[in-house]
Amino acid sequence: MPTRRGLNTMLLPGLALAAAPAALLARPALAQSGGAAEWPAARPIEMIVPYPPAGGIDIMARLAAKHLPNHLPGARFVITNRVGAGGQTGTEVIYAARPDGLTLGAIASLGLSAKPLERPVRWTLESFTYLAQLVDDPCAFWVRADSPLRTLDDLVAAARKGAETVSVGTAAGVGSDDHLLLLAFEEATRIRTLHAPYNGTAVAIRDLLGGQLDVASYNLSEGLSLLREGRTRCLGAAAPERWPAMAEVPTFREQGFDVLGGSARGFVGPPGLPAEMEARLVEAFRALLADPGFQKEAAELNLPLRPFVGAEYREAVLQEAAVVRDLFRRRPWGDQ
Repeated sequence: MPTRRGLNTMLLPGLALAAAPAALLARPALAQSGGAAEWPAARPIEMIVPYPPAGGIDIMARLAAKHLPNHLPGARFVITNRVGAGGQTGTEVIYAARPDGLTLGAIASLGLSAKPLERPVRWTLESFTYLAQLVDDPCAFWVRADSPLRTLDDLVAAARKGAETVSVGTAAGVGSDDHLLLLAFEEATRIRTLHAPYNGTAVAIRDLLGGQLDVASYNLSEGLSLLREGRTRCLGAAAPERWPAMAEVPTFREQGFDVLGGSARGFVGPPGLPAEMEARLVEAFRALLADPGFQKEAAELNLPLRPFVGAEYREAVLQEAAVVRDLFRRRPWGDQ
């Protein structure tokens, strides 16, 4: 039986919660109100959200749409939720849009790379116009407040009593960041749990609180309220360091498990966006991320910010995709 140190673990998307390098946020936006020409305003910019209202990506998109006009003079935004096929429907709408700067999309990058492994899609990962990542929301394992499981070691010990003796619900189901974290943790510890895929965090939490689940896997921001109410406990956060909003919760790494996982969320445009238009949008997002008003409201909404813009964002997504493909080769979701 291997020790926890030196395990051949799978590292999911990087989730450093430290502030972005100063150089990333220090450059002034091109579209300040006193300088650049106003954005073409024939109609509002439609921000496609491929997921239902009130979820993490929707909240991020609405907050960005509120503050972006301060950094993109003349621009107006409208949010459209295009839900279906676990985000595939809306993502294909974003990809197929005219590259005129009037249709953008809010995405979770993991879905861009994972869905083409599962089924045919109408996009190629490399072809999107990458504007900015705003949020990186780490995943975590959660239990009910009265659970006998207190640490990740307890979870491993319980699971080693027999295959599938511990049930773990994933809030967003097969192929999600919640599920990939579970697969990576199982690989790192050589355990097998009883996977219960869900179609939404609220339903997974309902069954966790009701005693139908031993453990649930969902993002930190989604669990903060119940943790503060004392109804749940967090066994560990799959992030490189502790989240200040939940400073009492140790990371997986602190407990000896070198596994990361979470939901990186940002904004893209369709392929072929003109270079000048792309540059203005990237600089507007850069200015947004440095905006104290935006930062304050993001903190109030429990959005863990991790900024990347332009080429840096594209590179981060492509690196994440390579890791996801590697995991899929070893543990294809269809086997779950």
